[in-house]
Amino acid sequence: MSSADESTYDVIVVGGGSTGENVADTAVKGGLSAVLVESELVGGDCSYWACIPSKALLRGPEVLGEARAVRGAKEAVTGQLDVQETLARRSRFTGDGDDSGQVKWVEGAGIGLVRGRGRLDGERSVVVTLPDGGERRLTARHAVALCTGSSAAVPPIDGLRKVSPWTPREATSAKQVPGRLVIVGGGVVGCEMATAWNALGSTVTVIEMGPRLLSGLEPAAGEAVATSLKDKGVDVRVGTKVTAARREAGEVVVTTDNGEVRGDEVLVAVGRTANTVGIGVEEFGLEAGEYLDVDESMQVRQVPWLYGVGDVNGRRLLTHMGKYQARMAGAAIAARARGEEVSLADWSPYVATADRFATPSVVFTDPQVAGVGRTVADAEEEGLPHRVVEYEIGWTAGAALFADGYQGHAIAVVDTEREVLLGVTLIGPAVGELIHAATVAIVGEVPLARLWHAVPSFPTMSEIWLRLLETYRAG
Repeated sequence: MSSADESTYDVIVVGGGSTGENVADTAVKGGLSAVLVESELVGGDCSYWACIPSKALLRGPEVLGEARAVRGAKEAVTGQLDVQETLARRSRFTGDGDDSGQVKWVEGAGIGLVRGRGRLDGERSVVVTLPDGGERRLTARHAVALCTGSSAAVPPIDGLRKVSPWTPREATSAKQVPGRLVIVGGGVVGCEMATAWNALGSTVTVIEMGPRLLSGLEPAAGEAVATSLKDKGVDVRVGTKVTAARREAGEVVVTTDNGEVRGDEVLVAVGRTANTVGIGVEEFGLEAGEYLDVDESMQVRQVPWLYGVGDVNGRRLLTHMGKYQARMAGAAIAARARGEEVSLADWSPYVATADRFATPSVVFTDPQVAGVGRTVADAEEEGLPHRVVEYEIGWTAGAALFADGYQGHAIAVVDTEREVLLGVTLIGPAVGELIHAATVAIVGEVPLARLWHAVPSFPTMSEIWLRLLETYRAG
């Protein structure tokens, strides 16, 4: 390794996606020096292949649907979705793979950047294989943070890899609309991409091995999304197992335990795997390919100077939770560098607490599904004293004004001993913009008696919070 350049920083961050950027930025704001090591595009999956492009694809159809749901506006919509402009708008959001804007931000934040693939090579040491094949050694005074994320899983189904399946990356970056798209997996990605590509003109089939779509959410959510997809012409097959795949005369043929499905492309959306292969974790007794075991400050339990932040630890595979963990980890690293004791108690400024029981998420299907905290099944599994409160969102004046014939449903899980919210799920158009109120209530453990004084503006859909409280009280 004598040919490698030597560079020393307080913190080395391997992985320059949104999580890594936030670790480095928080550490720098805490008075430390930091460098990002990135082998692809600065900004990572969220910026170029996940959250941003997928929501750009979904927004146009959503707007059209909202306009067509209001009489008067509906009559003004005389055209159809412009597919090429929708794809072009998506590409503008991703910069067509140009990360210069993100690089400018990194430089402006006082963070170093090394292009290449990093791997651990000794205590607080990272060797970077540069694009030209050379190597550069980086040394950290205090910490190395692994923010390498996760990759789409491709299950060991006979022939599946040989048909060159789409992963979510291809699904969000495709330049042409496939005539027929087969989606294996009925989770968040599968449902969102079914919604998007169906709206863009594909004939879509969704194959889900489990009994329903969106299996980790409230059953009503999966049922509502399945009904909507079917109404739009999507072939939804639940309780169906894929057993093989092959290419035949240009077609993809997906064999299931209930017959064959043919398409032009097949998207595999069945989960993620940790990006811990080839980065040197084995040297420290960790297992390549597995998620990193971390404490609440994101410190790897077996290696005190090493941190695993974001998807790579498997706690909550969501961009906003990766950024949240990053802020906690960066603050903890800076505090420890100053010789301060870092408390791992709940609500400490150095630990990730919300990713255990107050994680918000939005599924941008039609209808949207927004949830935070525990589901009914979670509360039952944990043995928590609880009561379920439900209300039709369309019964509120705000929802009725938002869309003619608004269909939506609210589910709240209430701790009956402490009388605080444990979880909330909202199903319906535009509910993603309502969920943060529930997030604040759950994180703050606001008593229902106090929430009565958080008066929603009339006539808005936020009136749902008042209706849920009334239903609980009447209970």
